[in-house]
Amino acid sequence: MTNNDIFKKLRVALMLRDDEIVEILELADFKITKSELGALFRKEDHPNYMECGDQILRNFLNGLVIHLRGTKENPKIPGEVLLKNKTEKKSTPNKKPDFNTKQRKKFTPDISSVKYKNKKKS
Repeated sequence: MTNNDIFKKLRVALMLRDDEIVEILELADFKITKSELGALFRKEDHPNYMECGDQILRNFLNGLVIHLRGTKENPKIPGEVLLKNKTEKKSTPNKKPDFNTKQRKKFTPDISSVKYKNKKKS
């Protein structure tokens, strides 16, 4: 498996766009343009294909750590880190949900699948 394959799989797994990857690489003080980044994700037989070197992948992983955890001086709170949407915050696990009695649905069991035995009356 090449560095290009690893980079592609991380991009898909983390659902990252090109501009987000450029920002993550800048966190590790590595500058790259979107067109250079696009060349890394092309097929090997494409004329504009560029091989992903160890330095690019290493800087991406270092930038990803900073992006997710923060720095030692300014660490991030784990509940604030989101990969999909950075503007929303995850709910804290200790917080109890607020249920209104009007919002609750009354539980009614479905008994249509229950079979009853017919008892003969004597």
